[in-house]
Amino acid sequence: MYARLYELNVGRVPLVLLHTNIPENTPQDRELTDKLYISDPELRISQEMLLGVGGLRALQRLGHNPAIFHMNEGHSAFLALERMRQLVEKGHTLDEAKEAVKKTSVFTTHTPVPAGNDEFPTWLIDKYFANYWSSLGLDRNKFMDLAKVKTDWSDEVFSMPVLALRLSDYRNGVSKLHGEVSRNMWQYLWPDRNPEEVPISYITNGVHTGTWIARRLSDLYDKYLGVDWTERLDDPDMWERIEAIPDNELWQVRIHLKRKLVSYMVARARGEWEHDRVHPVQTVASGVLLDPLALTIGFARRFATYKRANLVFKDYERLMKIVTDEEHPVQIIFAGKAHPADEPGKRLIQEVYRHVKSSRNGGRLVFLDDYDMDMARHLVQGVDIWLNTPRRPREASGTSGMKAGMNGTLNFSVLDGWWAEGFNGKNGWAIGDNRHYEDPDLQDEADALSLYETLENEIVPMYYTKRSADGLPGDWIERIKECIRTVSPQFSMTRMVKEYMTDLYQPALETARAEVQVKADN
Repeated sequence: MYARLYELNVGRVPLVLLHTNIPENTPQDRELTDKLYISDPELRISQEMLLGVGGLRALQRLGHNPAIFHMNEGHSAFLALERMRQLVEKGHTLDEAKEAVKKTSVFTTHTPVPAGNDEFPTWLIDKYFANYWSSLGLDRNKFMDLAKVKTDWSDEVFSMPVLALRLSDYRNGVSKLHGEVSRNMWQYLWPDRNPEEVPISYITNGVHTGTWIARRLSDLYDKYLGVDWTERLDDPDMWERIEAIPDNELWQVRIHLKRKLVSYMVARARGEWEHDRVHPVQTVASGVLLDPLALTIGFARRFATYKRANLVFKDYERLMKIVTDEEHPVQIIFAGKAHPADEPGKRLIQEVYRHVKSSRNGGRLVFLDDYDMDMARHLVQGVDIWLNTPRRPREASGTSGMKAGMNGTLNFSVLDGWWAEGFNGKNGWAIGDNRHYEDPDLQDEADALSLYETLENEIVPMYYTKRSADGLPGDWIERIKECIRTVSPQFSMTRMVKEYMTDLYQPALETARAEVQVKADN
């Protein structure tokens, strides 16, 4: 297999891309980099060999020789094998190579659901690595032992996250709760330790403020936080200045962003209508009847079943009563896609869309197709409430709510992922509590009840009825300010990158340097 290399400079960071759609490759290999998600296991293992083994060789061919390697999820775990192979080729023993790789490898796991981790049947490993393990000085059985696990659906599989966990000394989840879940999930790899002693830490995800913040809001921050606010994104003291923003100015920006969202949806619907691509019902379902002043909820993400996009429909009659209230209507916008191989996820979209098309909701339920980054930006900036309903504790982190929060969009979420540590009781709302349910149906019932009760008794009244003499929802604006003040610094990418440096990269680099110094002294 051959790959064409592209090296792009993203600021000061070189980004290397691999592309296999070139004449030198077979038709099958030419398709490897066409799609991110491929369900065919042979194509999938080929992709991951290209990423792990090919990725390392690509860096070396371009003259890059990193001291530390960070494997983001198990897809790249073959990287560790290739690093070991190269060290053995240079004369190191297998044990020396393994220790050197472990001490300079960082592994971040993102998936708290076992079924979401890449595992390959051993026959597939035989097919693709039969000529590889001898270069490591291993026979087949010892090679398989590097990542062999037993599953319910097969006697033995080769697990990519297990390979990465075993060949990394620095490991982390992507939120505090996900760190706990990961330690329990992978505790069997350290049978002599209790779950809390399993060496998997956590660094909660963050988002790039400059990419997701609304321009009007950024201008307001320039005015009241200081023109250097973008240089101090993770400084909680700086964000205290949010209190200095006059309520009326902040509210006018929020209303402007919602009007902008509605205009965006109307323009999309008009374009589709002009080209005769839609039925009139689909046009209504695209948001043309939305009221830019009504309470608007957004739900946009990948349609995996554990994210429960249909939870809000659990009691359909109760939802219709909330949505169609003439004096205090509620609008809900859905958007997102399912994994191409996720048939239950696709059926979930169909279920949601059937409800959206019903005339009973009066056009107040919307589904936006062709979800992309531009649409996401309009949604996180423009809705009033960001809804998230995963079945706890299956959401590793989630970042869309962070993007919403820094724009003053209030989160209404299950206490899972990042929201379990971000919610403080005053910067949004929680759905349910942090208890663990053995019965998923019981969990769904409890969470749906909490969702309806919080909407009816807290969210809707606060938005519509608690208004000042000049028409401003004072309590709502106070919550917006608390949301921006707490979410923006704690969940910025600036904070996240600093933690990766201090907690993982720097210790790994110091270990690598110490090893080099010991060898030099000897």
